[in-house]
Amino acid sequence: MIRLDAGSADFEARFSALVNGRREADHNVSADVASILADVRENGDAAVKALTARFDGFDLDAVGWQIPLDTCRAALEDLAPELRQALDLAASRIRSYHEAQRPQDSDTTDAAGVRMGARWRAVDAAGIYVPGGRAAYPSSVLMNAIPAKVAGVERLVMVTPSPDGDINPLVLAAAALSGVDEVWRIGGAQAVAALAYGTKSIAPVDVVTGPGNAWVAEAKRQLYGVVGIDMVAGPSEILVVADAGNDPDWIAADLLSQAEHDPTSQSILITDDSGFADRVSAAVERKLGTLATRDVARESWETHGAIIIVRDLDDSPPLVDRLAPEHLELAVADPEPLFARVRHAGSIFLGRHTPEAIGDYVGGPNHVLPTGRRARFSSGLSVLDFMKRTSFLACDDAAIRVIGPAAVALAKAEGLPAHADSVSERLA
Repeated sequence: MIRLDAGSADFEARFSALVNGRREADHNVSADVASILADVRENGDAAVKALTARFDGFDLDAVGWQIPLDTCRAALEDLAPELRQALDLAASRIRSYHEAQRPQDSDTTDAAGVRMGARWRAVDAAGIYVPGGRAAYPSSVLMNAIPAKVAGVERLVMVTPSPDGDINPLVLAAAALSGVDEVWRIGGAQAVAALAYGTKSIAPVDVVTGPGNAWVAEAKRQLYGVVGIDMVAGPSEILVVADAGNDPDWIAADLLSQAEHDPTSQSILITDDSGFADRVSAAVERKLGTLATRDVARESWETHGAIIIVRDLDDSPPLVDRLAPEHLELAVADPEPLFARVRHAGSIFLGRHTPEAIGDYVGGPNHVLPTGRRARFSSGLSVLDFMKRTSFLACDDAAIRVIGPAAVALAKAEGLPAHADSVSERLA
């Protein structure tokens, strides 16, 4: 963990190094992923089967390619009541939030008599990737599947790696609750390729969303254009802006909530109180001593963690914007002034009683968010990722006579006589 002081002469150089540091996996995965994609495109099911045996250690033909939807529904029914209630609450809140995102069609006629507008339609089929390696994430099922169904996607396909053929029942229960139509026992770059290209067994989709490891992220990047994607996601991030009015144990827990995801995750604290920074650092150490995920969390904290001391928290928004974090907590008594000034963050959590972890499960907004400073130009997963807009235009004889001559003039100026002719013919 590094500690920076905004008043130090070397602060700018050290902060720039923090901002520009790369935390993606060390593996040079691009060539490996390209080979996997080419294999699946050329050999379809045979490639998917061979790659699953190689990476996940089981025979798809023997264990089964698909999980029957009846199995998913049974997993939902078998949940303990408390867990079922929690899953239902999460699903309900996520659905309500995303229903408010549905865009409205437009249809207007302007002063020239030209009718114009746009209509929104869902893609025909979408694929969601649900991680299954380090941990099982039913919350990721809800966050990806529910927006797709709210958008109106008719065929929703879930792929998830299942080492040794096993899938967490809670993931299957979440699939049933959120309306997934197909569940396939495959993962990795080969699963993304199967969704994009299609195989004899798996029909192709139009959009692929969801988090995954470096190979999954690289597969999505290489396949963009064959299919739509939500984003190329990297390691998790949290930035907490906190004053000394907080309980240091709370802030330490918030920092570790992302550190425990992966050794390449990053947790950063910005505070205006050096003593509070010391107390948080000590609390992190205490919690790491008892945390079940301490090995991963410690590596993340010690390798990528940071504490930044500023003169005043009013100085923090420019630093926040340069980091453009995936998750930003504004743990202060009145977060509104800072909130108003922050421009770049994937999702913002306001006040002392809004830990980022509440957003991972039951808050409502989506937890699939841009990482690696991509919040400067991209947004979290939404209903719009599963929809596309088609514009339309209608001119009658009077309308084209009003705007047509300008089109003819511009077409001639661009040296495109057929364009000009297609309009001028209607003006004769």
